[in-house]
Amino acid sequence: MRPHSGRFGATLAILLLGGMASCSHHTAPSTDPGPPRETDIPLEITNHNWLDVIISVVHDGQSTRVGTASGSSSSSFALPARLIGQGREIRLIGHPIGGSGSVITETIVVQPGQYIEWTLETDLKRSSIGVY
Repeated sequence: MRPHSGRFGATLAILLLGGMASCSHHTAPSTDPGPPRETDIPLEITNHNWLDVIISVVHDGQSTRVGTASGSSSSSFALPARLIGQGREIRLIGHPIGGSGSVITETIVVQPGQYIEWTLETDLKRSSIGVY
């Protein structure tokens, strides 16, 4: 056995291990922010009706409850962006607590940065909606 063969093997092992470590790729974190994050849509409701009204959003074929607009007052809600859907088309439903009948809006299209104002009248059929 040669006296330098042990040192040669150890040196070879160190070089191989060092070479494998240098082969791993370190990537810097991406600075690309990705697609813009959708924001919530503000919903302002003025309820002239004397009854509290349950508010729901119809989106993508399903209905999701948003909250309750108290009678004879104003309420503010934030519709989560996920409720707006791909086509950005929704309808709002108002169902008076302790009353009969409901009101449903026409289909509205809401773009990013817009907000919705819905005025519920004492006769819910006369209610109006605006997107601004």
